[in-house]
Amino acid sequence: MPWWWPDAAGAMDLSDPAQRPSGEMPVRDAAAGDPAPPAPAAMAPGTSLPPQTHVAARLTVTASYLLMAATLLLALFSHLLVGLLCVCVGFLATRWLARGLTTLSAWCGTTRLGGPIDVVAVAAIVIGPVTLVVLGLSQAREYFVDAPQQYRELLDYTARTIFEFRQKLPAELAAYLPAATDDLQRMVAHYLRTQAGSVALAGRAWLNALLFAYVGLIIGGLAAVAPRPSLRLPLAALMHRRIGLFGQAFSQIVAAQFWIAAFNTLLTAIFLLVLLPLWSQKLPYTPALITLTFVAGLIPIVGNLVCNAVITLVGLSVSPLTAAACLIFLILIHKAEYVINAKVVGRRTHMAVWELLAVMFVAEAIFGPAGLVAAPLYYAYAKKELQAARLV
Repeated sequence: MPWWWPDAAGAMDLSDPAQRPSGEMPVRDAAAGDPAPPAPAAMAPGTSLPPQTHVAARLTVTASYLLMAATLLLALFSHLLVGLLCVCVGFLATRWLARGLTTLSAWCGTTRLGGPIDVVAVAAIVIGPVTLVVLGLSQAREYFVDAPQQYRELLDYTARTIFEFRQKLPAELAAYLPAATDDLQRMVAHYLRTQAGSVALAGRAWLNALLFAYVGLIIGGLAAVAPRPSLRLPLAALMHRRIGLFGQAFSQIVAAQFWIAAFNTLLTAIFLLVLLPLWSQKLPYTPALITLTFVAGLIPIVGNLVCNAVITLVGLSVSPLTAAACLIFLILIHKAEYVINAKVVGRRTHMAVWELLAVMFVAEAIFGPAGLVAAPLYYAYAKKELQAARLV
């Protein structure tokens, strides 16, 4: 067997005629209790596999690596990373929910009905996000109704703040600031007109991302309950192994991100509940902001940026000084998350901190925020492939 061939834990054995590239390979699921395949007959002494078999095997393995790499790069270049991540989330969530329902049915003394349990698990994953969105919109209806009045109040407050700045600043600098609310409103209207195209593109990008995320959840849920084939051809078997290693890396990253979100939430809670009150400042909706920090913090890097923007805007409604304090504190948390992320993820995936930091900085420089989000996952998967091939 060549040195680069995957080990026997999940790869093919060329000595078994049923697993050669020219034939079909049976699938065995040890976790499901499938019996082990019969041992292959011993080859006659002095015999070896024909060279064509080794060439076909090399081509099959190479094709599986190239297909996996092309898929991962396509997700970055085509802005499909959100969809790819949601496929993994839907798959793992459906499997977890199905196992939970199976355990619950066993505790209740009922026999396991595989079909209904799988249907319920997929339905929960598919209908759950829609239900949450509908409930959120119904609860936020009053905010949309009161939006014009809130806009006028914010505009008046901003105008008063700018007027105070004009009185304290030198005349040369104060001339660049608006003198009244009407001037400020004209400036806002002019900015919105000039940025209308960018706002429309940003809105379209967000809608596409939400659509890809939802479709990814559906695909992942359906894939989790799809029946296992009785036979897999060599390329399909190797792709199944590639995807399995990617799923293991994703589950490790998700577990690490949970602790990162909890750490960020703890720091934010200390800032909002302890530090700001010491300065006689308090933000409205503090419990909601802390909850948002944890939920959005489950999304690597980007979730933290969203929380920073929301908390800073809420701080601006209190005072510009409070908003500046929030912004500085949250920027420090964002920069510290590089090291925290690398430390926690590195410990769970057995990677050094400097490796992940280097990969994250390089990926952000090449692919932007999407690269920063994908860097820990892609590198963890690549490391698992190298370890499986006994190269590192």
